[in-house]
Amino acid sequence: MRKLTAYLSRLFATDALILFGVACLLIWLVNCLRSFEVVSVKGQGFGTLALQAFYTMPNLALSFFYICIGIGLVRALGALQNSHELHIIHTSHGVPGLFRATMVTTTAAAIGALLLAHVVDPWANRQLNLLSASIAADLVSSTLKPNRFTQATPGVVMMIGGRGESGLITEFFADDRRDPETRRTYIAETARVLAHEDNYILEMRDGVMQYLSEDGRYSEIKFTRYDVSVESFSQPATGWLDALADKSTYELVTEAMEKGEWEPAKLTRVLDRTAEALRVIGLCMLVLAISGFPSGKRTRIKLPMEAIVMLLAFAERGLSAYSPLGSGTGAIILMVLAIVILAAKMWPRRPIPQSNPL
Repeated sequence: MRKLTAYLSRLFATDALILFGVACLLIWLVNCLRSFEVVSVKGQGFGTLALQAFYTMPNLALSFFYICIGIGLVRALGALQNSHELHIIHTSHGVPGLFRATMVTTTAAAIGALLLAHVVDPWANRQLNLLSASIAADLVSSTLKPNRFTQATPGVVMMIGGRGESGLITEFFADDRRDPETRRTYIAETARVLAHEDNYILEMRDGVMQYLSEDGRYSEIKFTRYDVSVESFSQPATGWLDALADKSTYELVTEAMEKGEWEPAKLTRVLDRTAEALRVIGLCMLVLAISGFPSGKRTRIKLPMEAIVMLLAFAERGLSAYSPLGSGTGAIILMVLAIVILAAKMWPRRPIPQSNPL
């Protein structure tokens, strides 16, 4: 790798990584503040709070990772423009080095986006589900105070009458209103939380399970013993459970190979994850096309290039979300636009003839 390519690659990567690190830290702190009821209500320590906020980071990082790469690239190019290094690069035939450095940075960022989407995010979702189930199990088994209603998660309220030996719960009550179509109520004389492999099971005995539908129909089921996963009480909303969120792409591919066919939902999930790399490539190409060439024009109102990158990312998300062609539509449009701008700026121009002085 030539010195110019190495210098520019290091400059681009440093600005992007610093911005991404600062954004991750701020969002992690915000998540800690939003989840502070884990400490105050559910009886957990700060370590659990910090870990829960950490597990939510990969999914959020996917939404701003490519924006940080684009802003870091545009800031580095802006610094080169202000120091006139960009002019020197173009006049000294250093454009290939500039393109190679952008390609190296973009390739590394695309690989990082793929790892984040295909591996890290599913793993974090799986760990978050296990942690949420553990918190809910601890809430039921030891934290709930007798004769006091406690919200386990938004939409789920629990109450116990008392505690006996070996974790036995007397007069268990749980009201689940997360599903807008059906309200469920669990009433049992005794209950106990049992560990089953990596999951926790709530064993209820001698009770009833009541259903109240949206149209007012009421039904009741009596049981001698009823087991329910504690994780089902820890999810924020039953209508938003995503069965594929905690499965890595390797697992999805393995399942498809075993069945001999791809399910549409799984194929769409793999394509959506792969589109994160396309977003990085498309935004970086467009940033290079816009800011990679020196300009001597002066404007009265100068719009910050960081704001332009944010607007481009917002437009790309909107196009991808509403396009029937898939989540990579916006990224492909960014690539096409970047190619057009680069072709227009690099197209050879005729020299301006100079008149001879008399």
